[in-house]
This record gives sequence, C-alpha cells and structure tokens, in this order.
Amino acid sequence: MAQFVVKIADEQGHLQQQVEHGYSEAEIRDRFAQQGYLVYSVKPRGLFAGGKLQIPQRGGVRQSQFVIFNQQFLTLIKAGLPVLNSLELLIKRQKDPKLRSFLENVRDRVKGGELLSDAFAAQRVFPKIYTTTLMAGEKSGNIEEVLSRYIAFQRLALTFKKKLAVSLVYPALLITVVACMFVFLVTYVVPQFAKLYEDLNATLPMITVFMLALGTHAQRYAPVALILLAVLIMFLWRWRSTDKGAERIDRAVLAFPVVGPIWLKYQVANFSRMLSTLLAGGLPLVPSLETAGASMSSRRILNGIAEAAARVREGQPLAKSLDELKMFPELSVEMIEVGESTGALPAMLNSVAEFYEEDVQTALGAAMALIEPVILIVMAIFVGSVLISLYLPIFTLGSGIH
Repeated sequence: MAQFVVKIADEQGHLQQQVEHGYSEAEIRDRFAQQGYLVYSVKPRGLFAGGKLQIPQRGGVRQSQFVIFNQQFLTLIKAGLPVLNSLELLIKRQKDPKLRSFLENVRDRVKGGELLSDAFAAQRVFPKIYTTTLMAGEKSGNIEEVLSRYIAFQRLALTFKKKLAVSLVYPALLITVVACMFVFLVTYVVPQFAKLYEDLNATLPMITVFMLALGTHAQRYAPVALILLAVLIMFLWRWRSTDKGAERIDRAVLAFPVVGPIWLKYQVANFSRMLSTLLAGGLPLVPSLETAGASMSSRRILNGIAEAAARVREGQPLAKSLDELKMFPELSVEMIEVGESTGALPAMLNSVAEFYEEDVQTALGAAMALIEPVILIVMAIFVGSVLISLYLPIFTLGSGIH
C-alpha cells in the first residue's frame, strides 16, 4: 500500500486533511465518496508532498509478527475465550508498540459495537484479504475455520518469500561488490595513475589515455552524478505512486526478458492462493476476486483483475474473463476453467498456486545459476581491462630502459 494526502469535506462543509493508506488514487476517492465525503484532492505522499519535506512512514505491521498474533488469537478463541477477552490478553502481552496501538483501537471499536472485521478494516494497515476473511467468518458463524485458513495461507506465503530472499542474497551481494569495486577503481585508482603518468610525460597507448580520461572525469563529476541519481530515484518513487506511473513501470518489468516471466508467475501464484483462501472461507466469487486483485503488488495485474471481476459480475465465466486479459499464462487459465466446470475451483486454484510457486523457484534457480558466472566474467573482463590499461605504459617504459 502507498500513502496518500487526502483533502475532504463532510456534510457540514468542514474541511480536513489526512494521510490515508490505499492502493491507488481512484480507490481512495471511491472509499471516501461512499462514506459521504466530498473529495477535493488525493495526492501521493512523498518527500515533498504538500510543498513540505516529509519523511515517509511505515504504517503497516510485519507479516511474520501478524501471523504470530493470529495464531495466538485463534488458540484463545478455540479455548472458549470471548473475542474481547482474547484481545485484552494479547494486547497486554504485545511487545511491539505500533501493533499494540492498532489492537487497542480494534478492542475499543469492538466494545462500541462494531464487528471485528470492520474494526480491523478501520485501521487501514491490515491486509484486505484478512478483513474480508474475518467478515466471511462472522457471516457464516465459523470464524475459527476461516482464521485457520488465513494462517495456513500466510505461512505458505512467508515460506515462499523466504526461499526467494535466500535465492537472491548471493547475486545481490555479488552485484554490490562489483559495483563498489568499479567505483573504487574508476574514482580513486585510475586518477592516481593519471598523476603518475602526467609527471613522467610519457607517450601513452590509446587504451590508457581513454581509461585515465574516464577516471579523471568520473572523479570530477561524481558528486553531480550522485545528485542526479538521487533526483531520478525520487522522481521514479513518486511516479510509481500514481496509477499511470505504476502501470508503466509494471509493463516494463513484465516485458523484461528473464525477470518478466518470473514476476508474472509469482503474481499468478499469489493471486491463486488468495482467491482459493477466500472462496474456501465462503465468500462469493466477485468479492473474492476484488479482494484478491486489490492485494496484488503489480498495478497492471491489479487493474486487469478488476476488469475480470466486472465481467464475472455480468455473468461471464472466470476463466474466459482472465483469458481476455491476455495476461495470465494459458496453463493457469485452462486449469481454472477445469476447476469451474467440475465445481472444484478452490482446490484447482491451490493446484495453480503450487505449480507456479514451484515453477518460480525452478526458474529463479536457473536464472541465478546463469547470472552468477556472467557477473564474475564481466567483473574479470572489467578489472583485467583496467589493470592492463594502467600497467601497459609501465611495461613499455621498462622495456625501453633495457
């Protein structure tokens, strides 16, 4: 979720400005419009939102910490404790002040007569799939079962993310070392050799002249380059907070040769797992689609699933709606079509998620196995070229002396 600065007016005409978490500007506008407010503006909150320097804040809670809370919450409910007493006990034992303040607000709202799902949704920091799952459990009277399904879903998601993180640690470390070495050689070592050869007044080979010029200019303009890079990162970060910017960036990522297919399969696996969890909890298909779609981190896929949900609401099958997007892999659409026709859609969606999670790990392992030697080869070629260009005049001068 991103942060947005919202200016609204209530029925009495009182203006107020506040920071809200949401998936897009349109989603924030719709949310306040449904509550009866007049929305004046919705702007992404960034470093210079509202003309003032602002430091972005992390408004959510850690996924692993939230899973532990839900495990404890489910255990207390199964033991026969009422919801309020369970919340009171967990608030007292909660060490994280941020999560404790959210839970205290939830407890106060439940005391005031609100539903548990509405109280969690009002915090604007908990996953939408969680609050929707709670709502389904409250309507069906089986909150223990839906909480168990949500916890199982989160455990699988955490395990998958940890495996991906472990796979990316070594390549990320390797790229960081190569980048630091490149900066050190070009901005420090090469200028030192430039001073040495300037004092010798020797005739230098073309490759040495080129490398010395590169190092001298890099050292001179390094501060300017860093400032430009920081401005570019800031611009992209702000641009990604807008619907258009997020859509463009997602299209570029999905079109990338190796990264794009892996990212798409990862999103399909997440979507299938979420949708299966919601459907198994008793939620209808259209609200489940909207909730699972809104939880996607890819804006293009998020918007595509919203279009598919609108078609399903009009009576079109889910598989056909997803196929018309020309975005989901054909195999996933075919498996969903089989699940629809046999009446076993949640189970088939689980199979889709498992298949693509395994496929992502296999593809990522193959990509990392290819990337690592490529990085080492590039590093060896670059370092070798720099060293040869710097020491070649020394060898020439040494042979001339003999």
